[in-house]
Amino acid sequence: MQTLINLTLSSPAELPGAAQTLLDFAGQQKIFLFYGDMGAGKTTFIKALCKQLGIEESVSSPTFSIVNEYAGTPVTVYHFDFYRLKNQNEAYDVGYEEYFYSGAYCLIEWPEKIPDLLPPHYIKIMIQVTAEQTRHFSFECI
Repeated sequence: MQTLINLTLSSPAELPGAAQTLLDFAGQQKIFLFYGDMGAGKTTFIKALCKQLGIEESVSSPTFSIVNEYAGTPVTVYHFDFYRLKNQNEAYDVGYEEYFYSGAYCLIEWPEKIPDLLPPHYIKIMIQVTAEQTRHFSFECI
């Protein structure tokens, strides 16, 4: 199995294809960690990924709720944004373990806020801004 993929996208119109590439790369893995600066496009990419997974409802950042649930057919997706956590112990209040080990898709923004709570295996997605409309993505199997 390939352990690293690099993509450069020059337009948001390319996001659905990149999302499908990520799903193909991930195989059975359902835990995705998204890294990138504020405004890099993590939530925008997650919207495209959810659409590829068959989620029809509106996908938005769970900045204030910490976690959003999207129920699709046949998948359930939990979308986390840990940006506002003051410390990783606050993730216990959310009940992160029930989500992470549920077998559902877990899409996690700002995982660097909970380094000691991350599962042992996941797909790491790095998003780097290289120009106004251009993003470099790397997908790595951990």
